[in-house]
Amino acid sequence: MTPPRFSAAVLTSLAVRLTPRDRRILRAVWTHRVLTSHHIQRLYFDTDAATRKRLLILTHMGVLERFRPNQPIGSGAAPYHYVLGAAGAAVLAAEDGVDYATFGYRRDRVLAIAHNQRLGHHVGVNTFFADLAWHSRHSADAELLKWWPEQSCTAMWGESARPDGYGRWSENSLALDFFLEYDNGTEPLDRVSAKLNGYAALALAATIVTPVLYSLHSPRRETNLRTRLRADLAPVATATRTAEDSPAGPIWLPLESTGPRLCLAELAHHWPHLGRTTPEVTTR
Repeated sequence: MTPPRFSAAVLTSLAVRLTPRDRRILRAVWTHRVLTSHHIQRLYFDTDAATRKRLLILTHMGVLERFRPNQPIGSGAAPYHYVLGAAGAAVLAAEDGVDYATFGYRRDRVLAIAHNQRLGHHVGVNTFFADLAWHSRHSADAELLKWWPEQSCTAMWGESARPDGYGRWSENSLALDFFLEYDNGTEPLDRVSAKLNGYAALALAATIVTPVLYSLHSPRRETNLRTRLRADLAPVATATRTAEDSPAGPIWLPLESTGPRLCLAELAHHWPHLGRTTPEVTTR
């Protein structure tokens, strides 16, 4: 596929029209493959109206493209899902000091996420981290320090463990590194629990102990999974996610505990032996 050409005049026009926030949005959409309007609002805006207005402008500029997946009958319309547009790729390539072809953008591959069977899972993972970002934006003592997508995790740890995401969270002077396993109930529980073997191997090889957090879609699923997990393999906490509860809040139950549930940052205090943090990685 022949990459499109963007003249210096086009890039100059975009440079004038794009704000620093716009550029952060483009970078986030590229890094995390697809973000919904809900995600983008929680990351960068305060109101739905302001989000929709700016995203429409960015779409008309060609720096973003959008689609709306079908929803089950009776569940209402899905939010718009945004991916990087060709003009946005040209902007990011220029920022990175590489030519367009080297940047690695292909429109057909970017839009293929719309038909991917794991789209719902991918959006769910991004919702988890976007909700943390929203919490941090409205709390003076909280910050989402790191958010690595699945592909970056695979590049770093693919031989041992393949988490759905990696995060570093700080709140009230407590900091926690964690791997996320986001479960939609589509895999057998034995397969889900077996993933801990990879995390145990990673901790042994890297001398880094990083907790594994299981976010589950129902209380029954959480209860059944907890009977299959082994606390001796890695520090583990589970939670049943709801639309009302923030992942930063008191929803996490360490495997070796019967309660009460803890806030995300409080897990660092629960596991005081956690020390070293994960090395830096450059996302695509």
